[in-house]
Amino acid sequence: MASDVVDESGRPVRGQPGEAVYRSPIITAGYYRNRAATREAFRGGWFHSGDSVSTDRDGLRIMVDRYKDIIKSGGENVSSMRVEAVLHTHPDVARAAVIGLPHPYWGEAVTAIVTARAGRAPIESDIVAFCRRRLAGFETPKRVVVADTLPETVGGKTLKYQLREQFAALYQAGERHQLSDE
Repeated sequence: MASDVVDESGRPVRGQPGEAVYRSPIITAGYYRNRAATREAFRGGWFHSGDSVSTDRDGLRIMVDRYKDIIKSGGENVSSMRVEAVLHTHPDVARAAVIGLPHPYWGEAVTAIVTARAGRAPIESDIVAFCRRRLAGFETPKRVVVADTLPETVGGKTLKYQLREQFAALYQAGERHQLSDE
C-alpha cells in the first residue's frame, strides 16, 4: 500500500494539513452505481480519504479532522475533534459532537451538542466558560445544546449530518452578536 498527504492540487505537503490519500489493490474499486463519486474519490490515481492530516518531520501523521467536519468560522478553520476533546474533559459531559451551523455573521458557528454524565446537569454557560479557558476564542462553542442522546451508527459513530439537519435553524438572522467576548 502506498500513501501520502497532499494539498488541493495533489502535490505532497509536509508540516501543514493536507488530505490523506492511498493506493492499494485492496482499496474499493468505487462506489456502487455512483460513477461521479468514484471519479471524485479516485482523482489523480489516488483514493482520497477525506481525512485532514498533518505530517511531522519524522513522517508521523496526526489526524486533524474529517474535511467535512472542519468548521469555517469567521475566517478560521476549527477542528471539531479538538473542541470535542476539550468537552469530553468537562465533568458534566458524557458525549459531545461539535458541528458548524449556518450563522449570519460567522459563516458557520461552532456548536456543541452534548449529553449529560449520569447524575449531572450540564449548564450551557458553564460549558462555554470551561471551553473559553482551554481553547482560542474562535474555537469556543457559540452555543451548547444538551440532548438526551446523539444519533449514531450501529458501530457507535455520531451521525453529525443528522445533527446539522436537526439544528440548522439554531442561529437566526436576528441573533444579537456579542463581538467583544467572542
